Amino acid sequence: MDDRERLAGYIDIWWSAIDDLLRLVEALDAELSPADWHRPTDLPGWDVHDVVAHLAHLEAVLAGAPEEPPSAEPPPAHATNPTGVYTEHGVRARRDRTPADLITELRQAAARRRAELAANPPTDAAARPERIFGGLDWDWQTLLQNRPIDVWMHEQDLRRALGRPGNLDSPAARHTIGLLARSLGFVLGKRAGAPAGATLIVEIGDDRPRAFAVSASGRGEPVRELPPDPTVRLRMDATSFAVLAGGRREPEPGAVVIEGDQPLGRRILAAMAVTP
Repeated sequence: MDDRERLAGYIDIWWSAIDDLLRLVEALDAELSPADWHRPTDLPGWDVHDVVAHLAHLEAVLAGAPEEPPSAEPPPAHATNPTGVYTEHGVRARRDRTPADLITELRQAAARRRAELAANPPTDAAARPERIFGGLDWDWQTLLQNRPIDVWMHEQDLRRALGRPGNLDSPAARHTIGLLARSLGFVLGKRAGAPAGATLIVEIGDDRPRAFAVSASGRGEPVRELPPDPTVRLRMDATSFAVLAGGRREPEPGAVVIEGDQPLGRRILAAMAVTP
């Protein structure tokens, strides 16, 4: 698969994630009370309205809208890095907009961007996009690979906040879980400090088990063959993986099962936040 084909695949997954998100928020707009839009999410300081505002902001910038001017207010305590401060500008600028306005902005911005990408598809994964948010130094590969992750993860934030679970086996869900699961070797070897020779099997929902091993140099890497007696085996559903890999919160009690080395298993779970 060449760069153009791979990037086109990411665009297709992003668009399916946008379509799933719009279906959800349009249904919510018809059903939720004003108070429901201000239910807190797992993201510190953000309610349901803020999450939709954030997504509308980023898609609008990528579609060519001007950047929001920095707020005169000091950044909130949960904005701990430049990217966090940047995203707050877009959310604050939309605090007074109705949910319907946010949905319209999101729909129109995503449609403009899809049309632009169809008319002038990127062909070089290492090239830099003309527009990107927050001053990030991302190439096309990183931008297009990460957009479905951001959209799906925030869709799940909305679903958890409102008690509406679902969409755990969509193209965007499989893309997100697959990419974030690749980082578990790094989590095993570096963050959790597993010794050389340690092995890990992770089972996420009904997906195929994934296996990792720590090399003699201390590097955790994926392995094809499942070790018959892994040092640690973790079993969890897709929602639990999303909240852990997304650094959202602890999973629900009993939702994650650790077999084998219990202390190492707990260290892995504590270090699983790997979202870009």
